[in-house]
Amino acid sequence: MELEKLKQVIASVLNVDPKEIELKTTFMEDLGADSLDVYQIMMGVEDEFDITLDPQKVEEISTVGEALALLKESVR
Repeated sequence: MELEKLKQVIASVLNVDPKEIELKTTFMEDLGADSLDVYQIMMGVEDEFDITLDPQKVEEISTVGEALALLKESVR
């Protein structure tokens, strides 16, 4: 459930097909995102799940799987 919502947020910000997004997908190399794009994705995640993510941990994210792990950690 969280993964599908995360994929939708990523797809919306980066204008990519959600089917192209996998856990091992990297934001910058695979999806062509820059740091501002990643920030926008995380802002979208915060809005979608009504949570606040640790900005320092967000800076360390490079893959969709890492973003999902942070999301799950923050939802608890």
